[in-house]
Amino acid sequence: MSLPRILLHVCCGPCATAALERLREEGEVTLFFANSNLWPESEFQRRLAAARRLADASGCALVVDPYDHEAWRRFVQGFEQEPERGARCRRCFEFSLRRAAAYAREAGFELLTSTLSISPHKRSADIFRAGERAFGGFLAIDFKKRDGFRRSLELSRALELYRQDYCGCEFSLRPRDRA
Repeated sequence: MSLPRILLHVCCGPCATAALERLREEGEVTLFFANSNLWPESEFQRRLAAARRLADASGCALVVDPYDHEAWRRFVQGFEQEPERGARCRRCFEFSLRRAAAYAREAGFELLTSTLSISPHKRSADIFRAGERAFGGFLAIDFKKRDGFRRSLELSRALELYRQDYCGCEFSLRPRDRA
């Protein structure tokens, strides 16, 4: 029996390291970089370069969803003032996971999951709800468990991957960083 094909939504290279390591036990993994929330576009490019570096090091295929920050802005419109971990973040998860799910269906993947759950700053339950609404075969794996976040730090240091210091959107920057 062949292993299932899994599409892994990737928020950044460092978060994908430990998730990829764990998922390889479950099936054939393809990385899907969908991050139209990232701002400025140069941040998108920096994180994409780290994801490419991981894909090259691991021998995994990487699919890049086109950057469309304006579509993301329209999707979260009205939620700009929400606090981190609030309704804007839930909308953001939904936006990216819908795009990943559309690709997963189009390309015939049996399963979809996301690296987002590795972050100690995100509620896995919010990610799982968005993923399950987007795709019937969503794998609700909390990658921060089993020391996943610590492992992602180790692996990203070993691969010398760029590690960002904010979630990614302009609303997650501290006020002093926006100037």
